[in-house]
Amino acid sequence: MNFSSKLIEEAVNAFASLPGIGRKSALRLVLHLMQQDQDFTETFTEALRNMRKHIKDCKVCHNLSDNEVCNICLDPRRDEKVICVVENIRDIMAIEDTGQYRGRYHVLGGVINPIEGIGPGDLHIDTLIRRVSQNDVKEIIMAISPTIEGDTTIFYLSKQLKETSAKISTIARGVSFGGELEYADELTLGRSIVARTPYRNASE
Repeated sequence: MNFSSKLIEEAVNAFASLPGIGRKSALRLVLHLMQQDQDFTETFTEALRNMRKHIKDCKVCHNLSDNEVCNICLDPRRDEKVICVVENIRDIMAIEDTGQYRGRYHVLGGVINPIEGIGPGDLHIDTLIRRVSQNDVKEIIMAISPTIEGDTTIFYLSKQLKETSAKISTIARGVSFGGELEYADELTLGRSIVARTPYRNASE
């Protein structure tokens, strides 16, 4: 792809570095921005700049937040005795879109995957255990993608939480094995949350 402008080429390369954006799509985005008023482009870039500068990691659940604690954790209408454990922030958004869940969340930041060098110490597991112990949590819903790595993570967490009084459940297998939670349709995911089942590991 040849460019008459080095600045256009640099902008295309920047967009093409985003996941799921090829160079042709990147070029379309760049040309679209060039056709807009300068105010539009400045507003667009300022929004990205503010996001990177001011976004925070919720100190309670590790969700993205404008403040030290996210709006979900601060919402008094949410049940603080029920915690839904997810891999990432995108999973929170997927579950919230179902409208079927009114508890709190905890973002692990991934799943245990030795092949990729991700162990328990790389995830937000210690803060989960502390939350469950200190807040007398009644139920922990493991809303983790049904993959081998996801099942390994659930098994590990269940062992770590064994001494607590919290009931551990998993979402129903309406989400197919090997699938990503964020890509499940809202109806299927919503039903999986509602029809969650108690977790039993192989050692019990």
